[in-house]
Parts: sequence; C-alpha cells; structure tokens
Amino acid sequence: MSSTPYLGGGLGHFYAYAPEKLEYPINRYAMETKRQLDVLDKNLENRQFLIGDEYTIADIAAHPWYGGLVVGALYQAQEFLNVKSYKNVARWAKEIQKRPAVKRGQRVNKVWGDPKNS
Repeated sequence: MSSTPYLGGGLGHFYAYAPEKLEYPINRYAMETKRQLDVLDKNLENRQFLIGDEYTIADIAAHPWYGGLVVGALYQAQEFLNVKSYKNVARWAKEIQKRPAVKRGQRVNKVWGDPKNS
C-alpha cells in the first residue's frame, strides 16, 4: 500500500484540484489508481479485511484513501474510475464505515462530508 500517494497526491491533484485539466497526468494517475483498486479487489475476494478476517492497522491505514474513493467521498471520480467494478473493495469500505470508531474519527477530524451525518 506504499503506492497510496499516487491516489492522493497524483490523481487527487490532477483530477480534482489542478487549475488546468491535463489529460496525460490524469490518465496516468487514473491507470495506477485502477491498478491498485484491482489488486485490492482481488485480495479482498476471499477475505473480509486486507490481511484476513480481522480488522487490522492495514485496514485503518488504507481505508481513508481507497474506501473514501469507492464510496464517493473523494474527488468525485467514481464514474471516471468505474469504481462500481471493484465490488470487494466497495463491500470492505462500507463495512469499515459502519464501525463506530471510524464514524467518530471522520466526525472529529472532519475528513470529508457533512459532519452532522458522520
């Protein structure tokens, strides 16, 4: 998961924040983001969480980026990235978002979304 900066720094910047939409970097970072989502999706095919059937620090570290992306909380890029095709990642993200500590963390840190709904 050390490639996560591609998602946050690369795709996020060029797709959502850059003043000029440049096709090459958007496509480059989108391709890498899709590759990472595919790896995660395959990994989650036969397990509940990233390392097995227990929630671990790996899930805590990966969820804000990947989970946020597939549930539509980051960059408004769900359709562009076809995140619906990563069904296992979506299941994992939704399951983690139900956890009381995750809800509280999102509310306290105002990570994304309406704080009243966290």
